[in-house]
Amino acid sequence: MLLPEEPRVSRLLFIPLVLALVTLGACASVESREKGRAVRVRLDDGVLATAQEGERHALLIGISAYADPSWNGLRYAAKDADDLGRVLADPARGGFRSVTVLTRPEQTTRTSVLAALQALEARPWRPQDTVVVYVSGHGSLARDARGELQRYLVTSDTRYRDVAGTGLEMATLEQALERLGSRRRVLVLATCHSGTGKSLLPPEVRDELSHLKASFLPQPLEAASRASLVLSASDWGEAAREDDALANDIYTHFLIQALDGSGDRNRDGAVSATEAHDWARRNTWAYTEGRQRPSAQILEVGADPVLLSGTLERPGQPEVFSYSARLEGFTLKVDGHEAGELPGGVVVPEGRRRLELRKGGQVLWEDTVALRSGERRELEAFLRPMVDGPKRTVTLGAGMLGFLDGRSREQVLPAAALAGVGLGWEGVLLDGRLDLWVDVAAGQGSQSLRLDPGGVVPVRHRTLLLGVALGPTWTWGRLNFSTGPRVAGLWLQRSFQLDLLDRDERYVTAWPGWMAAVSFRFTPVWVVEARTQLLWAYVPVDGQTRTVGFGGLMLAGGYRF
Repeated sequence: MLLPEEPRVSRLLFIPLVLALVTLGACASVESREKGRAVRVRLDDGVLATAQEGERHALLIGISAYADPSWNGLRYAAKDADDLGRVLADPARGGFRSVTVLTRPEQTTRTSVLAALQALEARPWRPQDTVVVYVSGHGSLARDARGELQRYLVTSDTRYRDVAGTGLEMATLEQALERLGSRRRVLVLATCHSGTGKSLLPPEVRDELSHLKASFLPQPLEAASRASLVLSASDWGEAAREDDALANDIYTHFLIQALDGSGDRNRDGAVSATEAHDWARRNTWAYTEGRQRPSAQILEVGADPVLLSGTLERPGQPEVFSYSARLEGFTLKVDGHEAGELPGGVVVPEGRRRLELRKGGQVLWEDTVALRSGERRELEAFLRPMVDGPKRTVTLGAGMLGFLDGRSREQVLPAAALAGVGLGWEGVLLDGRLDLWVDVAAGQGSQSLRLDPGGVVPVRHRTLLLGVALGPTWTWGRLNFSTGPRVAGLWLQRSFQLDLLDRDERYVTAWPGWMAAVSFRFTPVWVVEARTQLLWAYVPVDGQTRTVGFGGLMLAGGYRF
């Protein structure tokens, strides 16, 4: 090959844990009545020794009788509070230092309930103390002074025609607990506002709701308290139920049953608020044959457990849990065996376990996770890189780039070793259907080229490659395949080392091409990939500029974030 006469040059470029437990209580019928946010916990010996240092206190309010006859009397509201109070006060179960139960009409007026909450605030609370506030009674909806629809607790003196003026706004209860110095706070609202039975609605509100396409409001009317775990005895728009055979609100009955010890899922000797809810949720669902669906909303969960019953005697078995609404109905498998249905928590044997999240026969997520005794792992922490992201992947790799035809590799430029870095963005175009990749790689080396005439000539070469590609990605489990068009810029330099000639040549060119890649996910964040590219470029060959083909292969490891 003859050397070109001239070089061609151009340019390119809990924390504190606060729990709110919302249970929906009972509405009347003949035989039964209906009632209207990645946490990892490791309970070491030191935590076990200090987890119960604080005192436990409870305020339980059961409102069965109402001054306004428009509110029908409730059979089990006061009994719910009394029954729960006995469990919490029992030294062998709840072990609460104090349990105050208010059930008489004069104790359950709006003024009396607010006074009881103010008395709680006046206590010298410590961060490690636990406080439980439970209210069972009517719930309703009404427009506040700003004209916004809010939830209200119907106290014994609430007037049906003036709910907003005489009832107690649910947000007031939540705010009262937020002001306490304790970081272990549980709010249990055994009320509902489905519009029937125990949750009658003012006529104007009932008329407004009747014009909605949904049977009821699909979401809470106000945001939950900051840093809170909201657990509900029934889903939004459903009525919770009380039952004559149980002589209690159904959810409250199973909640009490959980505190008797049945809810100690991880066998650590104590029953936490989430364990009690999970037990009550699953049994309520079964008892009502699916008509009542307890739910949960987690905004923030810390590592400090809120214990409602029992004593921590040992680190519990590992647990995996999720209360995310988008995971409702998914099944969690452990080592190929079905372990439980979400939402809720599942006990997992200690050690390295294969977890799968399935629904309708399809696998949403799978991974091998190492779990130790005493750990609680939130599924959202595993899924977040996949569901909410990750949206980017950075890779480091090495490979080769060279002419596709052997004659050019021998007489123009040998295959060049490259090292480079890449960055990919997932789902950036066409509503998430196309990914974008940008990469840069560089390499250098030396080799003897055979020139005709001229014999063998030693030459040093340097390569710099910058590329952009766009295309879709298909996923099969952990395996991904991507392909699409690519545009690349190439800078080449050759230095000939002859006795009579010491000359450098530089080429800068850009060309179109195509890329294809296969990647494998070891974990939700760590991947390996093989990426190949075919490119067409204009390069001086034999004194003439002509189109030649380039091919490249890169092997890389990456981190998704």
